[in-house]
Amino acid sequence: MCLDYRIEQVVLAQNPPLQSIANYQLPITNLVKVSLLVSDFSGGGAIRAFLLARVLLNLNCRVEVVGFQFGKELYAIPPRDIPIHPIQGTKYPQILAAVPQLLRKLDGDIIYAVKPKPTSFGLALLDKLKTRRPVWLDMDDWEMSWHGGDKWRYRPSPKQLYRDIFKPNGQLREPDHPLYVKWMESWVKRADAITVDTTFLQRRFGGVYLPNGKDTDSFDPQGYDPAECRSRYGLSEYRVLMFPGAPRPHKGVEDVLMALDLLDEPDLRLAIVGGSPYDDYDDRLMARWGRWIVKLPRRPVEAMPEMVAAAHIVVVPQRDSLAAVAQFPLKLTDGMAMAKPIISTRVGDIPDILADTGFLVDPNSPEQIAAKIQGIFANFDEAEARARQARSRCVEYYSIDAMAEILASLGARFF
Repeated sequence: MCLDYRIEQVVLAQNPPLQSIANYQLPITNLVKVSLLVSDFSGGGAIRAFLLARVLLNLNCRVEVVGFQFGKELYAIPPRDIPIHPIQGTKYPQILAAVPQLLRKLDGDIIYAVKPKPTSFGLALLDKLKTRRPVWLDMDDWEMSWHGGDKWRYRPSPKQLYRDIFKPNGQLREPDHPLYVKWMESWVKRADAITVDTTFLQRRFGGVYLPNGKDTDSFDPQGYDPAECRSRYGLSEYRVLMFPGAPRPHKGVEDVLMALDLLDEPDLRLAIVGGSPYDDYDDRLMARWGRWIVKLPRRPVEAMPEMVAAAHIVVVPQRDSLAAVAQFPLKLTDGMAMAKPIISTRVGDIPDILADTGFLVDPNSPEQIAAKIQGIFANFDEAEARARQARSRCVEYYSIDAMAEILASLGARFF
């Protein structure tokens, strides 16, 4: 395949300090097509894929998102202008029959796999054997962190190994079993280019740092009246803390709810957007702390600015776990872009992302969260001034344009 690329006006080093790019000229000018390959449209990787697609569109690329869908519904509602091709996923060995169908959907000049899983990166490498198309790999999590990290071992007895292979619910029939993911991680260096969104992942796997940014043109507080947005979602009576994502144990939502117990102020509420698609964790939260929780429906990306506008404070209370350290919480840039006071924790890259524009506490510290909530509402004008600084920081370092500059630099070096 002949790839005719023309990259102009890009002379950046691998990880330069980002500068304002108001006059930045989009470098890819002949409509290169990129096929983003996700492991599961029912999983969180789809959100990162849609974000990367938005960045590539800003670089005048054509894009598509292709992948298996193992659950009954999409994890995230895709933007209207991004074509997606979900293919029903099953277990081994049945899924092997669907692999040719998926590979036929990939017609990009570059295959950009999201997550080092067999159903994304593995299939991209398989495609490369035939087509020689370059494979890029994006990593927004350390996948093995969900299984104990480097301590994880698969050491079954012969009887258990037989069950895992041949029984209908055998573990090794799962397409992205941690054993296969671990194998895939050993093949990361076979990617032609790697992007990562945390310094943890960069130290472990190398690659170019590409943050979990935000479309700061869409996420612009000037376009929304917070009081009207609260009214629209039935929140007018409350001082609203918002967690704009799916709660999971490592995300520390319980610490916020314990802080609300400590404060015991009846007009405080925690709004959770979307709920967890993985299990009944948010139902368990409701069972214990339902008096403090308002569950908002899952909405498309285009509707999220309006939802975040309804918040008084955005909370991102990550706990100190392997999974959290390896992540760049997308909820940070939700709050930053919308100029909301943000309470977050000293975990992973969060202190560097926020710098001095947020309100940091130690992880697993409901008492400190309670104190920050009180302090913000007691000096709300000052908190809003800091939040405006957070938006300026987001525009400069974590916007779609800032991400586009990094990807353009990667393209210039690659070609």
